Amino acid sequence: MEETQIPITGLEELESHLKHIVDDPGTPLNAKLFDEVELQLTVPDSNIPPLIPRLLPNVTQILLTYDKDPAILASLSIKLLRPVQFTQALTLASEDALIQALRSPAPSANILGITVLEKASRAPSDTAILSIMKGVVQSFVLVWLSTPHVEVGEKATKALGDLLEVDCDKRSSAGIDTRMSGIQSAGTPPGQGLLWRRIFQDRDIYGLIFSLCSFKTVGTEENQLDERQKSLAQGRLLRILPRLAALDFHTVTHTQFPEIEGHYGLQDGEHGLLFFAMVDMVDKQDILMHLNLIDLFIEFLEKMSTTEITQATLDYLATLTKKVAGSDGALYPSLEAISVSPDTSPDLVELLVKLSRHQ
Repeated sequence: MEETQIPITGLEELESHLKHIVDDPGTPLNAKLFDEVELQLTVPDSNIPPLIPRLLPNVTQILLTYDKDPAILASLSIKLLRPVQFTQALTLASEDALIQALRSPAPSANILGITVLEKASRAPSDTAILSIMKGVVQSFVLVWLSTPHVEVGEKATKALGDLLEVDCDKRSSAGIDTRMSGIQSAGTPPGQGLLWRRIFQDRDIYGLIFSLCSFKTVGTEENQLDERQKSLAQGRLLRILPRLAALDFHTVTHTQFPEIEGHYGLQDGEHGLLFFAMVDMVDKQDILMHLNLIDLFIEFLEKMSTTEITQATLDYLATLTKKVAGSDGALYPSLEAISVSPDTSPDLVELLVKLSRHQ
């Protein structure tokens, strides 16, 4: 027996209003009408699917040419997209439209674009499709690191972590312990690692991350950031690295492009995004960034302590810890305090003991 659909007040009026805006783009938005319909879109999303073909195509078309703050349009779009799968969303928004949303100066448009992309974290097959869309991925990385809007940066950081977790090829990350909740869930198909390769093995995208986060490129030219925004970009990169290191330690500690890393200051024998971020990236004279680095290095060790650590990984962790501590006198006292704290997990204490004994 089919559920009776509760009528939505104002739906026909909004549908007519959207068609009028498509025909006459100068028509001002009726915010009250949008709000009235949006407030009736309920959770769970049982009353949304019939509205998608009636409203979303016109909203999408309007967004492509709308030259004012699209917050009202974006908010309704996000509600309508809630039950939509990633592949279906791609039939409603082209790659060019997604790039336009991600590169928009309006945070509401950025959040709309990220909302579509994070849908790909529902299945490895979807992250594989996303990985093919280089322009979209590149624009996503750009807005993640360069947006001045905190809510956009936070949403992008979480979405990127979720996407890479689903895309992680568990066969190449077999050292991850089942204690890492959710990563080795029974019945979860392994990812293909294609999005990892798009980010870490694509010269343009890998180089973009270094360019946006390195103090060697402070400026006002295209894809350059001023000092304040540079610190925000560095903080976002540091925040995601503990999660990525626990998923695929090899990828974040090795490189396909030593010449890129050398350009941004890494010496011979120093490789990987993790090394760059933890050792070379942060200006230690910036007290807030310095404290942030210590906190996230400890979080990184805590995440790693929940994985099965090979001798090679332990060697790397010991070398990295000595390198970070060599330029940061506050790190060792912090690690010593954590090692004797009753609140510290046994796994982390065990790792800290191994690192302290490492020759």
